[in-house]
Amino acid sequence: MTSVSGSASAIRVASLSNGAPRDRRGSWIPTSAMITTRIMELRKRRGLMAALIVVNIGIPAVFLLIRLIAHVVAPKSYGPAGGFDIFTSLVAGVMYVFGFIVAATLGCTAGSVDLTEGMFRHLVVTGRSRLALYFARIPAGLAIIVPMVAVGFTIVCAVCVFAAPTKLYYQGVNVPPGLSLTGFESWAANHPKEAVCGLPYRGPIGIPCVINQNGKVITPPGTSGVKQLSPTTLKADAVKIAKQDYADYSTFFLYPSNLLMLKTGLWIELEAIIGFIVGLGLASLMGQRTVAVVLMIVLEIVLTPIFSHAAIPHLINVQRGLVGLAMEHLEPGGLPRAFGGGGGGGVASIVPESTVVAVCVIVAWLVGWTALGAWRMAKRDA
Repeated sequence: MTSVSGSASAIRVASLSNGAPRDRRGSWIPTSAMITTRIMELRKRRGLMAALIVVNIGIPAVFLLIRLIAHVVAPKSYGPAGGFDIFTSLVAGVMYVFGFIVAATLGCTAGSVDLTEGMFRHLVVTGRSRLALYFARIPAGLAIIVPMVAVGFTIVCAVCVFAAPTKLYYQGVNVPPGLSLTGFESWAANHPKEAVCGLPYRGPIGIPCVINQNGKVITPPGTSGVKQLSPTTLKADAVKIAKQDYADYSTFFLYPSNLLMLKTGLWIELEAIIGFIVGLGLASLMGQRTVAVVLMIVLEIVLTPIFSHAAIPHLINVQRGLVGLAMEHLEPGGLPRAFGGGGGGGVASIVPESTVVAVCVIVAWLVGWTALGAWRMAKRDA
């Protein structure tokens, strides 16, 4: 027996020295074949794939298509299909929130499908590392969700840029877009009636006139309106109003800038990645999908809005550790708050948090839930 064992060892050493492939089934690094298999398993779940397509691509595309048709049929009743306002509303109101939910659903499915279908034992029997089996799900899921979010966002950007309005209507007044403070004051000086009657202002200036739907100045019957002011006084008042309104006017654009679209695209992609990674780890930790999906929805729809807009003194550090709050601090300036509350990404939130802390929180969530999910798979009984 000793002779046979020694001969087998010698043959094994000789085969390795001759360049024969090693048995890498114990490696924690997943192979391309394992990742491809995971992609195929997820793609076969047609209901889930349909939900991903509908939320990330279908809803924005159908909404914009309806607006395009309505504008073509009745341009006076329906405004242009694109523009800055449509872009910000779709991104912050639909793609950000619901993109997270469907990405989390995909992650929860990927983290529990082997257990629910009884395949986990068969995978363990193959001798593959359990860590490799878990880590293979990450690139497989991201290969599905990231392109879908990119396609939907590209459609939104294309329509909002190429179908944007040609005139900027600020407070009902037709104003040239992108003016500097000096340019805005100069425009007001050259159009004093429109500025005084149409733009909002604070102070003692009080003139009974308004701007109608056609952009014309209307003076109510029985009043002299702007006629009672001298041209010099009217121009001075218009410049004063323009200076008050410039901060608000500067946030209005015909269409989103290239830099804003780039930042926003990366932001919603990161949100989808977080949803998938956290959902994957949570489902692996719990061993099933339904409760994990419900918890992810509660996190996004209930806990994040509450903790973002209500500072609790004794739980302030817990609130700062919420990944949704951290993502709000990374929101690009110019977008409305994803969960309301006023302001945009550049406005300080009720719960203060620095950008460095927000980045650390996001990294901690990604690494922490990946580690928990991998640990649970490694320790789970086959």
